[in-house]
Order: sequence, then C-alpha cells, then structure tokens
Amino acid sequence: MRTGNRALFVAALALLAAGPLGAQNAPRRPNVLFISADDLNNDLGTYGHPMVQSPNLDRLAARGTRFDRAYNQFPLCSPSRTSLMTGLRPDRTRIFDLQTHFRETVPDVVTLPQLFKKNGYFAARVGKIYHYGVPGQIGTPGLDDPASWDVALNPIGRDKDREETITNVTPTRQLGSALSWRIDPGTDEEQTDGKVATEAIRLLEQNRDRPFFLAVGFYRPHTPYVAPKKYFDMYPLERIAAPADPTADLKDIPEAALFTKPANWGLGADQLRRSIQAYYATISFMDAQVGRVLDALDRLGLAENTIVVFWSDHGYHLGQHGQWMKQSLFEGSARSPLIITAPGQRAGQATSRIVEFLDIYPTLADLAGLPAPRHLEGRSLRPLMRSPRAAWPHAAYTQVRRGSGEGAFTGRSVRTDRWRYTEWDDGKKGVELYDHAKDPGEITNLATDPAHAKTVAELKRLLTAPLARRAATEE
Repeated sequence: MRTGNRALFVAALALLAAGPLGAQNAPRRPNVLFISADDLNNDLGTYGHPMVQSPNLDRLAARGTRFDRAYNQFPLCSPSRTSLMTGLRPDRTRIFDLQTHFRETVPDVVTLPQLFKKNGYFAARVGKIYHYGVPGQIGTPGLDDPASWDVALNPIGRDKDREETITNVTPTRQLGSALSWRIDPGTDEEQTDGKVATEAIRLLEQNRDRPFFLAVGFYRPHTPYVAPKKYFDMYPLERIAAPADPTADLKDIPEAALFTKPANWGLGADQLRRSIQAYYATISFMDAQVGRVLDALDRLGLAENTIVVFWSDHGYHLGQHGQWMKQSLFEGSARSPLIITAPGQRAGQATSRIVEFLDIYPTLADLAGLPAPRHLEGRSLRPLMRSPRAAWPHAAYTQVRRGSGEGAFTGRSVRTDRWRYTEWDDGKKGVELYDHAKDPGEITNLATDPAHAKTVAELKRLLTAPLARRAATEE
C-alpha cells in the first residue's frame, strides 16, 4: 500500500472508531435544572424587597434573566402546575381543583419533562412538581405523573413528623390552608426541603455525564411555615409591620373577588405580624436549600451547560386587601417569580414585559433545540432573553373558580402593560379595572367610571380572546 493511501486508510479507521462524523466535536445537549418553590410570592431581594434575604436566588438572577411581570394561569397549586407542565390553559386541561389528575382530562398530552425524556434525557423529580397536598401528602407521590420521569423521589422530614407542635392561629382551617408555623430546633438537612436538596445533589453527582432534566420541587414557604430557628432570627418581630386596615379598600371590590373572609380572618395585628415573620423565615430557609443545589452544580462543572429555571406556582397575599394566600385575581396572587439562566444567554438582566407561565414549556424546548409539541399555547421567551426590551405585544391571562357544583362560576383576568381587567361570572358578579401606571396596589376600582368605558370595552374583547381561539381550534 502506498504511503499516501496508507495515511488515508488510517484516517478512515480513526473516524470510524470515533463514531459518527463530527461526533467528537458535537456540543453536548444542555441540561435542565428545573427548580420550583411552593406558594412563593415576589418578596425576594432580587425583586427589590427591602427585608427578605434571598442571596441564592439573587445570585441566580445575576446569572440570567429575571422576569419582573410573570403571571400564572390559575392561582391554585394543581391547576397552575398542570397548566405549566402541559403547556395548556386551564380551560383546556379542565383542572380546576386539587383532586383531579390531568391524565383523566387530557390523557395523551406530552408533558414538559416527558418531551425531554422522549428525546433521550434522563428525567428525574425530587419533591413537589405536580400537585400533592402540603403537609398531608408529603412523602407520597400525590398527583404525580409517572410518564414524566425515569426517577421520582418523595422525601419526608421532621417538619412533617412533628405537626402536633405547630402553632395554628386559624384553628378552624386545616394546616395546609392555615396561618400556622413552628420555630424548629432541628437542622436544615432534617427538614423535608433539606432532604430534597440532598437528593437533588446526589442525582446531579450520579448523572453528571449524560443530559438530564432534573426537577427539584421545594415545599416552602407553603404553610405550615416551618424552618430552623436561625431563619426566624433573621426577621425580628419589631421590624415587621401589620397589614394596613383594608376597610376603605374593600368598598369598591366585588364580593366574588375575595377569598379571605372576613378580612385577615379576623386576626389581630400581633398574629398577623408573626405569620409574616414565619413566611419570610421559610423563604430564606428555602433559598438556602436552592443555594446548596446551585453550589453542587458549580462544583461538578455543570453550570456552564445547564439551563436553570426557578419559578413558583403562584403568588401569595400577606394581608393586601385583607387577603391571605392565593385564589384571588389581584396582582399579588396572579404574579409569580420567574428566573431563567441558559448557556450563551446574557446575564444579569431583567425584563418588564408581560409573560405567562405557559411560556416556560416552549422556552425550554427552544433553548434545548427540541421540537415543541403543536399543542402548546405559550411562546418562547428566548427573544426577551436576548433583548429584554424587545417588542412583546402580549397579555397575560389568569382565572380562578368560586363555589362548587351547579353554583360554581369563574373569575377571569387579563393583565396588559398598564391595566388589569377582571370579570366575575362574565361580569354578572362584578367587574374590576385597575390602572397600574397610577395604582400598582390595585386600590381604586375604575370599572364603573364613565371616563374609562372605552378601556373597559377594549379589555373585555381582549379578555375573551383565548376562549375565541380555543373555540376556533375545536371546530
């Protein structure tokens, strides 16, 4: 064999040994670290809160894009999580409660982690991603979706084991929907969220050499607000103000808009302040567990090739309008935190464009280069990650249900750059209009003001647009 031919033959053998042409130089597909918190509002340092300490979420935001006006589609755990994970609006999933599984209503839908799993990713869940009740179902699968995961883990810690020691200042309400807390003498690692972080780190270590979609679902700050004492010490009670008296505010708000009745559940200022203190303590505790996972991502050399998403299923009231928790269509319930970092994307930026949690699914498919299913109702946020001030002429839609059985009705709200417009039972049980340019606290309802009749008419048409699109697709 001639020298030149021999060289070509050796080169060909080398290519065959290396695998498909260019495989050695092909970039590895990006990993996804998908982190959620339960019942977390935007009271975080990175969102400008003057008191709450959230250093780890703050540093995550410094690595990527913070979405300042991101909105969930239904401010209740299961409907919100189902919508995000399927990419469908609640009217399409028909999930409006905490009991029905979406496989009963949309049995063949391909979920977000299932898309990655179908494309060769290792898909794993630790903790709460789909719904299950807190604290009652901690340690169980709850309404999990086995088709979404290769591995699913349900840690349980001392916060669940010692419920008898919890203080509940609303004793007629179950712990999962009560103002209740415990200053725990244990360590971070003994809590359920501490165990979630530990298991997530173990999965990162075990699967560092293959593409993964790892969903890490923390339980706090969902009530009961349980955290080690050091986190309560971060928020001296004397620094926490009681919520403002809502009496004047409530005069122009429809009865259907209110979840908490009576206002503040009739509690006194001291009980309300202690509830806020406990909520803030659990935020900082949860943030510390996020930090442990992010530290592991850095230590293992995975951060540069991993998309990281942080979100919470919905917002949370702490006495605004006399309301607590979720299940309202006010800004504090409909708006939620969202942070995304991705390889090759700009860092340390924020966008004020109106986005929806429906947008998370198509965004991750886009960033990972995966074909997005045709059923998705959101849109990729990648243009805003490239340019936070890019044109984005889109509104956000949030809905909630009131009552049950034949007496049930829906509240629907649309949020634009300037306005929030809400109808209860198609307007029969009340209408609300708030001007966020002048009234970010949504104190003055302008819906019946003749000066805003044109705005109401325009927003009414916009509010019904998703229903019209759905009807068109079903014909």
